[in-house]
Amino acid sequence: MAEILVAVDRSAGRLVEQLVAGLRDGIRAGRIAGGTVLPPSRQLAAELRLSRGIVVEAYQQLVAEGYLLSRTGAGTWVAGGHSVAAAPEPRPAGAEPEPEFDLTPGRPDLAAFPRTAWVAALRRVLSDLPHVELGYGDPGGVPRFREEIAGYLRRVRAADATPDRVVAINGSSQGLALGLQALYELGHRVLAVEDPSAVRPRRLLSASGMTLVGVPVDDAGLVVSELRRTDATVVFAGPAHQYPTGVVLAPSRRAELIAWARAVDGTILEDDYDAEFRYDRDPVGCLQGMAPDRVLYLGTASKSLAPSLRLGWAVAPPHLVARMRQIRENSDLGGSVLDHLAMAHLIAEGAYDRHLRTVRRRYRQRRDALVGTLATEAPHWKVRGVAAGLHVLVDLPPSSDEEALVMAAEARGVRMQPLAPLRFAPGPPGIVLGYAGLAPGRLAEAARRLAAAARED
Repeated sequence: MAEILVAVDRSAGRLVEQLVAGLRDGIRAGRIAGGTVLPPSRQLAAELRLSRGIVVEAYQQLVAEGYLLSRTGAGTWVAGGHSVAAAPEPRPAGAEPEPEFDLTPGRPDLAAFPRTAWVAALRRVLSDLPHVELGYGDPGGVPRFREEIAGYLRRVRAADATPDRVVAINGSSQGLALGLQALYELGHRVLAVEDPSAVRPRRLLSASGMTLVGVPVDDAGLVVSELRRTDATVVFAGPAHQYPTGVVLAPSRRAELIAWARAVDGTILEDDYDAEFRYDRDPVGCLQGMAPDRVLYLGTASKSLAPSLRLGWAVAPPHLVARMRQIRENSDLGGSVLDHLAMAHLIAEGAYDRHLRTVRRRYRQRRDALVGTLATEAPHWKVRGVAAGLHVLVDLPPSSDEEALVMAAEARGVRMQPLAPLRFAPGPPGIVLGYAGLAPGRLAEAARRLAAAARED
């Protein structure tokens, strides 16, 4: 337990605010390093000649802001990553400085990765694995992984999944690349994409050699009547939680989309990137369960565990599965057998479900902090997509200058995703805010700064 020096002027009043500012400044300056265990509230109160209630309130405020961590029986200690005193690592030429509040969507809380459970799973796998299994595995994924993933998807996503249709992939990006190559070889040349949609998948789609066409999304999801007007025979969509609008594809639209695929002998690429995270709505099954012969389903652990695992799964229609496995074998001989088996162990033992329940509660609290503060600070903004996922879409007033707001917010330390770059066709202004990576107190502060930037703009 460390001694700390904090100056408090008892004659000046506002003692809680003084103590909070003193501790916060010490942490940010690096004088109080990450991991430092702070004195108990009673001890610090005696040292500073303050009431214990003042210290308790100051600690609670800094915990809410994310500067401190606290656990019953373990005390209170400084969270890492807040010091600005150390010399920063050199950034590549042209790289932007890291913002104080990064609300860029698509990032889970990496601190929530279940290290203990993952290490235990790896130990169990290594203790049981025969030596012969340490060679190159099945390029489509080891049998146990495919069995557990198929069972999980049947149970949780209402998928029509069997082990022989599952292909292990290094994240959904690789699954998309494998599927697109197989479809191109079959003669498909025009690919429809939801408008708006994420930039990164669109880059992969563009590299497929197919012509991309945007199809609008409304409050019921992809507008299938507009899809029919195109020459597309492949469509990339997120039926359970469209990015960035958060809309769920309506039941009638699901039936229309499947009918379209059958009519044009087409394929639906279903992006199920964050379906595990729902808060205020009933569960929605995947589209693949309704048309397994027409849907290539893509799932990933990048949002539920960590992107660095490069761990995902595809459930392919019969006419694609063998070719996707062959392409993968020809390109990289398959993925990590140990990671596949560790993931299978987490699912089989219930550890994956327990982890999802834990982070779901955490993300809901963070969503509530962001959305609640926006409702107070910017009541004229319309926030959409709050019922699920790890981000929200904010519709700005029509007169708003989206680009100016982004720049003003950046000047206040808040980074976010503008909506305009996600569109094919021009549309009303908006911003996309990710909330998974920040504690509730810091999200509330980010929302206040964002609203202030809008008023300034």
